[in-house]
Amino acid sequence: MKPLNSNFTYLITGAAGFIGANLSKRLLEAGATVIGYDIMNDYYDVSLKEHRLSFIKDNPKFTFIKGDIADKATLEEAFKTYKPDVVMNLAAQAGVRYSIENPDSYIQSNLVGFANILECCRHYPVEHLVYASSSSVYGGNEKVPFSTDDQVDRPVSLYAATKKSNELMAYSYSKLYGIKSTGLRFFTVYGPMGRPDMAAYKFALKIMEDQPIQIYNHGNMERDFTYIDDIVTGVCDILCNPPAPDSLGAPYKIYNIGNNQPEKLMDFVTTLEAKLGKEAVKEYLPMQAGDVTRTYADVSELMKDFDFKPNTSIDEGLENFANWFLEYHGYKK
Repeated sequence: MKPLNSNFTYLITGAAGFIGANLSKRLLEAGATVIGYDIMNDYYDVSLKEHRLSFIKDNPKFTFIKGDIADKATLEEAFKTYKPDVVMNLAAQAGVRYSIENPDSYIQSNLVGFANILECCRHYPVEHLVYASSSSVYGGNEKVPFSTDDQVDRPVSLYAATKKSNELMAYSYSKLYGIKSTGLRFFTVYGPMGRPDMAAYKFALKIMEDQPIQIYNHGNMERDFTYIDDIVTGVCDILCNPPAPDSLGAPYKIYNIGNNQPEKLMDFVTTLEAKLGKEAVKEYLPMQAGDVTRTYADVSELMKDFDFKPNTSIDEGLENFANWFLEYHGYKK
């Protein structure tokens, strides 16, 4: 396994996002050059995105471009000007439930935008393209843990369908043009500066505002909650280690990246309550369309190839999240 190359230029799309900002920070700390690219849309509060960027924007090795990956001309100009060695595509319209109400935004960002990424990597060759897929591609699979060998052709949301489409598109470009690409199926990432539409942040905000938290499937849910630092460590190990060609000659690989230890949703809620110092008002609801009961990552391939070992417990992770959350929102514990 090659170490992270600090002489490389890394283009990070979605750089103001949760994973993107943390990854950019880690790369900059390693001495690398980072080109951050983000549309800065209002899917959630832009001030949180600006907060994340505040930790990296003054680094002389960081350049920020405000742009949409669906805007091919702007994206192409970034490739042409900065000639990235490695691309990490984290830009996407996220969220499972939101895709039911706003399908167009998923088509533009996750399909048109990703096609533009692939075309730019084709015409401005890179050492490695790494891109975000999602655990949602497993749909309603009942066999656990989820393995990358499982069938994933029955998505239960448009978001999941677009992520599976990304994997197929990347494979075709790897086969046709030799683009070395790795897709990462992320499993429920959480931590400080996380997304407000994800469980930890969404629950914390409602708990502190004395609003009921919605618990789906009457609490019978499990998630492979994965702490942000473990995710970033795994991604950094992968960036400079492109895959070897497969049996058809395509340099292409898919990995699960998760905690490999699903937590019961109610245990997660109880721990979060303890860290915030306040009990939640709970509203139990039936299963929601497009949602799944359990996620559980088989990360054996990532462990074998990169010695990946997530080691942040829910207790430690939620402690760090709660401390940041209370300070960011001005709450007293």
